[in-house]
Parts: sequence; structure tokens; C-alpha cells
Amino acid sequence: MEIVDAGRFEPAPDGAPQYLEQLRVPALSVGTYSIPAGTIDDQSPHSEDEIYVVVSGRGSFTSGGRTVDVGPGITLFVPAHEEHRFHDVTEDMTVLVFFAPAYTGSGPSQAAHT
Repeated sequence: MEIVDAGRFEPAPDGAPQYLEQLRVPALSVGTYSIPAGTIDDQSPHSEDEIYVVVSGRGSFTSGGRTVDVGPGITLFVPAHEEHRFHDVTEDMTVLVFFAPAYTGSGPSQAAHT
């Protein structure tokens, strides 16, 4: 067993969204994504399947041509290579992010997120 201390979830020092990875094994990686209200989530598609679990905050999410409102407790699945992004963030968001297999860095840098 491994206990992951994610620490405090915060945006990057410049106020932009930030992804921080907390755990990596070959089959899975887990991190937190902090998205301040009013910022732009400019992520690109990834080579891995991805699950988002919204912990706090509110906004909208578009993936696969569908847009939904999101808030605490919402879980989203995005298949590999699908365009997706959070937008219209009205309350600072904290999102748990699970990649399978582990995130390879395909797409944006980890500082910009997933």
C-alpha cells in the first residue's frame, strides 16, 4: 500500500490552471488539476484514457461534442485521443485526474495539465 499526500490543491503561481501528479505506476497515474475561475483550460487530447472526478468548484466540460455542467461529485470519462476541456469555470475547481495507462506527456506539459 502507498499513501498519497496530495498536499494543498492550488493553481500555478501565475494563476493559470495547474496539474500536479501524485502517483505513477506503469498502469495508472493520478494527479490533481486546479482550475481557477475565469481561466482557460487549453489542454490537448492525450494518448491515455482519462477519468476526472470533480472535488470542488463549478463550470462546464465539453468532450466528444457534448457539453455538461460540472460540480462536486461529477465523474467524467474521456477516451484516449478525444478533444476535451473545462470551460466557463465560475468557481475555482479542484479535479482528481486518473490516467490509464500512466500519463506519457503526450499533449500539453504537466504544468499546463492534461
